[in-house]
Parts: sequence; structure tokens; C-alpha cells
Amino acid sequence: MNRFGDDGIFLGMRRAWLPWIAGLALASLAGCRPKPITVDHPFVDAFERAQLGPDWHATSPAYRLSAGQLEVSHAYNHPAWVRRPLPENVAIDLDVTSKSPDGDIKIEIYGDGESFDPDKGSYDSTGYVLIFGGWHNSLAVICRQQEHGLGRKAQRADVHVEPGRRYHFHVTRRQGAIDWQIDGKPFLAWTDPEPLWGPAHAYFAVNDWEADVAFDNLQIRPAP
Repeated sequence: MNRFGDDGIFLGMRRAWLPWIAGLALASLAGCRPKPITVDHPFVDAFERAQLGPDWHATSPAYRLSAGQLEVSHAYNHPAWVRRPLPENVAIDLDVTSKSPDGDIKIEIYGDGESFDPDKGSYDSTGYVLIFGGWHNSLAVICRQQEHGLGRKAQRADVHVEPGRRYHFHVTRRQGAIDWQIDGKPFLAWTDPEPLWGPAHAYFAVNDWEADVAFDNLQIRPAP
């Protein structure tokens, strides 16, 4: 008879199994993690399905897929975050449309992938906010975290959103330099002397206040 008895046999077997079980668990978790955005694995979404799915974290039920687009209204600064982390230097392409005379087309880059406005108050992003047609279609801005006051780093008031018109955004960040083009033309640019980066500043989102807006043909890849 084994000197450990039956319980000892069981304990010995359990100790032998534990590393194997732990290895399986870690492998399973690794397989569930979204792949980072690399040259080999850009993130592309044409929204041709019924549900957003696991690549997205929508912080409001206001987001919906319809006719091959991601549509939203009255989200009140509750972003829909892409779960895959951004590369440090990024190129983002996206088609956008607002059905509202208020315009107010909004995206976020290098946020934390989780945060939202809890109380419809003054919204402080965890990343950069790019807004076309904000403040009742009166202003376009690049903001560093705060949408108001010192957070506004570049702005213009001479171009307004045309309701129903589809625009193409092309946004890059290289070494802190943010360049935003609309329909192939320079729109706004700003260079952050202290670029946001790291686990708390690594994700992309679309966002909305009240306007009825739609997003399509998203592509995220490392900037060349």
C-alpha cells in the first residue's frame, strides 16, 4: 500500500496535473485575447452583420447595426470601443455620415477602451477626441482629453457637416503628430509634445452625443 494512502495518491496525482491544467488555461486565455493591430493583422470592419460582436465594447445600447453601417443617436458620450489595442503610430480610415443638422461626428483615439460620461456633464476623454460639426455644427476640433477649455488643441469654424453627406476620414498619428484629412484634403493637425501612450491610452472608439450618425468601412493599421 502506498505510504500516502488513497488520499496521498489523489494529492500526488493532483499535484502532477496542476501544471498541465494551468498550461491549458493560459493557452485558452491567450487564444481569446484579440490580436494587436500589426502589419499582418490590421483591423477592418464593414459592419455587414447583425451584431457588433466580441471585437467591440459598446458602453451604451444606443449602438446598432443597420444596412451595413454602425448607427447611433443619443449615446451621450458613451463610446463604442474597438477592443484591439492601437499601434503607437497609426493610420485610421473611416466613412462617416450625420443625418442631423447638428452634425456632431465624433471619434476617439488612444483612450482606455472602457470609459464613458456617467452623468451627461462635461466629458473628459481618456484620449484624443476629433469632432466634426460639434456645438450645433459650428466647430471642428482636435482635443486632448478635455473637449472644453485648454483641451482644445486645434480648431476651425469655416467648414460644417452637410446632413446626409458621406465623408471619408483619414487620421494618422506619428510620434505624437496627429493629422486629420477629410475626403483627401487636409483638415486639422496638431502635435502633442507629450503623446498619450500605454495601456490607459491604446484604443479607438466612435462616439456620439445626440446626433443621428453612421460609421462604415473602418480600417486601422500601423502608419507607414
